[in-house]
Amino acid sequence: MHNIRRYLLAPAALLYAAGIFVRNRLFDFGVYTAHKAAVPVISIGNITMGGTGKTPLVDFVVKHYNARGLKTAILSRGYKRNSRGVQLVSDGRQVLLGSREAGDECAMLARNNPNTIVIVAEKRKKGTEYIAEKFAGRLPDVIILDDGYQHRQLCRDLDIVVINSRAPFLDDRLIPAGGLREPVKNLDRADLIILSKMTDPQQSARLEEELCTTGKPLVKTSMRAGKPVLFAGPDNPEPKKVIGVAGIGQPESFVDSLQTSGMEVVSHAFFPDHADFPLKSIKSIASKALRENLSIVTTEKDYFRVRANGSILEALSRVPCFYLPIETTIIEGQELFEQMLDQVVA
Repeated sequence: MHNIRRYLLAPAALLYAAGIFVRNRLFDFGVYTAHKAAVPVISIGNITMGGTGKTPLVDFVVKHYNARGLKTAILSRGYKRNSRGVQLVSDGRQVLLGSREAGDECAMLARNNPNTIVIVAEKRKKGTEYIAEKFAGRLPDVIILDDGYQHRQLCRDLDIVVINSRAPFLDDRLIPAGGLREPVKNLDRADLIILSKMTDPQQSARLEEELCTTGKPLVKTSMRAGKPVLFAGPDNPEPKKVIGVAGIGQPESFVDSLQTSGMEVVSHAFFPDHADFPLKSIKSIASKALRENLSIVTTEKDYFRVRANGSILEALSRVPCFYLPIETTIIEGQELFEQMLDQVVA
């Protein structure tokens, strides 16, 4: 069935590939020009559909600069938000918008980095112009462009591509026939490749070997789970037997994180990336958890959507519910990575 789907969608993928090729050549030859922001810009993106660990890396970079006393801004499209245009999510002093207006990832990044300016804008050029005007008296030292690899209308001082080591894409096809947003050869635009979610070096050996042929610097990272945080239901200090609930790309890695954290995953429910959890499904999951004395654990990103939905919170009110914080850790290439980040603002 999977091969049949690829075959049927192959013509659409060819059209998509032609559009990508023409658009990139127009930028390469200067027919389309990129806007230069008032401050340095770091782009963090990918060439596949979701699940690469891009958002935790944005958080890592922001904290790297903040720890050095530098002011940061995050500029994102704000995927799946219900607002339009340029919106100020956080002014670096107060969080102004929630997940519905900002998107779940931006709401999470704003809450976790209270001193960082967070802006959402479909057209990132307008986002940088807004920052330059709104914060003229206290410009950030650097802008981190979230999911910016395909957004070539904006110049960047460092172009980072994140690749999930556990979901090799070398034999994949372009969307809609596959999960590639761009051909693999387009990695030649990147300044740095991050191989994320590393757990088994043997499993990702072929992918790492192929990426080394690009000649681009390679940094290896993994994901580290924090302590589960209770957000609904009766107090339960340590979830043991759990139902995992997630609406993210590559949700299997979330289940692995739960198990690595010492939890027994009795069952799980996966929903589309960034999608609101269906109330009927959540009620069913909560009933199962109540009957079998289980806890419910979701991702931190999903939690920011749940907290904005009173009906979902009410459905979960009788069951211990937690979210699992995740952060990026560097397992190889930390000095190189930090040097490249510091050079941007030197």
